[in-house]
Amino acid sequence: MDAIRVLAHVQKELGQLKASQVEFLTSGRAVDFAEYRHICGVIRGLNHADEFINDLAKKMEFSDD
Repeated sequence: MDAIRVLAHVQKELGQLKASQVEFLTSGRAVDFAEYRHICGVIRGLNHADEFINDLAKKMEFSDD
């Protein structure tokens, strides 16, 4: 179960990073459309990582049974 806690910690850190990127966008600090697109891509990547971690945690949880 230690691995599950590690994954939860990683998810928490990724969530904080995503929140800071969303805050950056919503505050209007992107200097141009290219930067806006880049930050959107970062957020998309963080979402994919979160989904991957969720799937991995579920698989690990079921394999312990």
